[in-house]
Amino acid sequence: MIKTILFDVDGVMLSEERYFDASALTVWEMLYSPQYLGVRSDSFTPAPVEEEIRRVRDQVFANDEVLDLIKARGINSNWDMVYLAFSYQVIRLVEALMPHVGDEAKSILRGQVGRAELAKLREWGAVYAPDFTVDYAAFIPDFAKGSAQKAEMLLYLNQITKERLGVDTEIFSRSSTLWQLCYETFQEWYLGDERVAASIGRETSQTGKKGFLTDEIPIVPPAEMIELFRTLKEKGYTLGIGTGRPTIETHVPLSEMKILEWFDPNRVVTASHVLEAEEEFPSYAPMSKPHPYSYVKGLLGLSAPNSDVVNFSLPIQKGEEVLIVGDSPADFLAARSMGCKFAATLTGLSGQEARAKFEEVKADYILDDVRDLLSILE
Repeated sequence: MIKTILFDVDGVMLSEERYFDASALTVWEMLYSPQYLGVRSDSFTPAPVEEEIRRVRDQVFANDEVLDLIKARGINSNWDMVYLAFSYQVIRLVEALMPHVGDEAKSILRGQVGRAELAKLREWGAVYAPDFTVDYAAFIPDFAKGSAQKAEMLLYLNQITKERLGVDTEIFSRSSTLWQLCYETFQEWYLGDERVAASIGRETSQTGKKGFLTDEIPIVPPAEMIELFRTLKEKGYTLGIGTGRPTIETHVPLSEMKILEWFDPNRVVTASHVLEAEEEFPSYAPMSKPHPYSYVKGLLGLSAPNSDVVNFSLPIQKGEEVLIVGDSPADFLAARSMGCKFAATLTGLSGQEARAKFEEVKADYILDDVRDLLSILE
């Protein structure tokens, strides 16, 4: 008998579209803005209109084929998506520069890549590769050659560097300087000028970004979600959240929609809590989904020490009493590692096309959307 239900947010309650838009715009800025690589084949603005956002999204993720590959490999973090897409184009630019700059270009990828290194690549590119063209779709065959899953995809960039450039390196990882820069730039786009300082500890580098936090798209009408969560509470279920969103990006939209109040505040676990745990226990990183940390923390509660969470014995006892509701393979893998029940919602990036995938892995339940939850609990 199910007693506790832990929900993902993106793809279950809120659409992922604005997150993917912000991810694409981040890659676009870092490629074309003169503050980053400054590639000349496109122009950049911090305040694109909706039509421009749609164009950028379609190009950066190759009509979502790049996104499909990344998510199918178990990556659930938009920060990781940005890092993968941008770093791959950095490798391609260095490859184009090597005939002109030689070992100096190679040396860029043997050390940490930050703003100074991107400025050097921008300078060289303007002189030696002014016609360099970004090839977003090339990402797909290069990664399809390997079988890297989850966090291994970030490390696989080192292998691509070896294969394409003949450079031995270990710089590509989630602990890199470039990953941090991708993370901060994404936060600028998603939170906007007014809110970003509270997240990353500094003002935005490129002003003019309004942010998407007040422009969220609910998957089903908020009133219907409220009725669902009210009913579940009245039936005695304990409700929690395990999301890849940071705290501010979880609390603000769900509070505005009057949804957050139906969840146990001690069981609302966000990416901010994951980052804190990774800092406390770096040997366990990365701990974003499909790592089960978010959901184990939601089960035990925010008051539980991280040491208890990372050392919690899995699979959990009485796993049949816990249901995880998510839209992605990462959620499914986290649930399976915990020995919990899993309900897949077909409201993520792949929509109804995800049904076959979840049938193949034998998800316990497959729902058209979160409103169908009551039908499997009755």
